[in-house]
Amino acid sequence: MVKHIVMFKLTGTDAERLEVAKKFKAALEALPAAIDVLQSIEVGLNQNPSEQWDVVLTAIVPTMADVATYANHPAHLAAAGLLKGHKENRACVDYEF
Repeated sequence: MVKHIVMFKLTGTDAERLEVAKKFKAALEALPAAIDVLQSIEVGLNQNPSEQWDVVLTAIVPTMADVATYANHPAHLAAAGLLKGHKENRACVDYEF
């Protein structure tokens, strides 16, 4: 199994970032129904204003190859498109467990 963890820092005011983050979270949480290799996904919105990241997701897929399948799936690309013009930074870690 592979854990795919991604953090996003968004641009805009607090209210703008929260609005985009909520839409992104809802889109991501719908993905397991659309992407067969996606075993689960958990999405959190940062509530600590002293931290720099706005959104974190943890997805679980069976293999490293499935990370690419997930990443290139049209439903995932549509969800990622919600961040267009709003993403300042992204960090990612993929590891087998």
